[in-house]
Amino acid sequence: MSLRIIFMGTPDFSVPTLRALKEAGHEIVAVYSQPPRPAGRRGLDLTKSRVHQAAELLGTPVLTPLNFKAEEDRETFRAFNADVAVVVAYGLLLPVAILEGTRLGCYNGHASLLPRWRGAAPIQRAIMAGDDRTGMIVMKMEKGLDTGPMALTKEVEIGEAMTAGELHDRLMRVGARAMVEAMEKLEADDLPLTPQPEEGVLYAAKIDKAETRIDFSKPARDVHNHIRGLSPFPGAWFELDVNGKPERVKVLASALAEGQGQPGEVLDGEPLRIACADGAVRLDRLQKAGGKPLDAADFRRGTPIAAGTVLPMPAIVGVV
Repeated sequence: MSLRIIFMGTPDFSVPTLRALKEAGHEIVAVYSQPPRPAGRRGLDLTKSRVHQAAELLGTPVLTPLNFKAEEDRETFRAFNADVAVVVAYGLLLPVAILEGTRLGCYNGHASLLPRWRGAAPIQRAIMAGDDRTGMIVMKMEKGLDTGPMALTKEVEIGEAMTAGELHDRLMRVGARAMVEAMEKLEADDLPLTPQPEEGVLYAAKIDKAETRIDFSKPARDVHNHIRGLSPFPGAWFELDVNGKPERVKVLASALAEGQGQPGEVLDGEPLRIACADGAVRLDRLQKAGGKPLDAADFRRGTPIAAGTVLPMPAIVGVV
């Protein structure tokens, strides 16, 4: 036996779940993904999403509606006569007509321990907040943002040095296995649903470019969490004077370090330690705009940073 599944997803994170469901013997009757987006230096080329590309390799039909406002798109969805829809990082809020458009409803793979970190950026927000654990939850979707009842939970520890990129890769593998298990239980009519707790709700807002600049006037642990929570993308950065011109430098890896000084002060160059409001951080991997990521020692060979240098701080908005 197998389920007739409509799969809905867009980025890399979704691909392992699509492949795992196919390998588990389920029939993927259709794949929905975000439409091809402009790419290339001039933005003239249209690039299909990673899920779109993976689905084509599987020989599965792909649909890319902008939304489901048109009745024609809703009817097309229902016409697949699917048992269930599986949603992983699709990128659209689904209307009730789609949530109820399959026999068993829609099930979402979400990268947090709900109700903590509902929303768009749960992986980054968990690390930036200093959480020591997160997980993948399979939930039955309902109208609302990540509010549906929970079906299956798999916890994952967040190591002190783990970056958002590393956690992303770990969770996408855990999520694929969790969804296969959930669909097996659903097919056997053995998938209990538990309402989410009413307390502990936090929203993981999309990362704004304005919050990516490093503020060394914060405690060292907060700075470290900020760096690893934005690594490798979009990347936390500081400004450095290079040959009389300010340049942005991304920090892709850091660690807590001992030391005191003026916030933003370079305590020494080897290792590269920067003073914070409380303690210091060691910058281990850096990248200049247009350059490749380098270990701190290699970075300093091409871009010396003298001890005693004080890195500029972000402007405090609203202070007169």
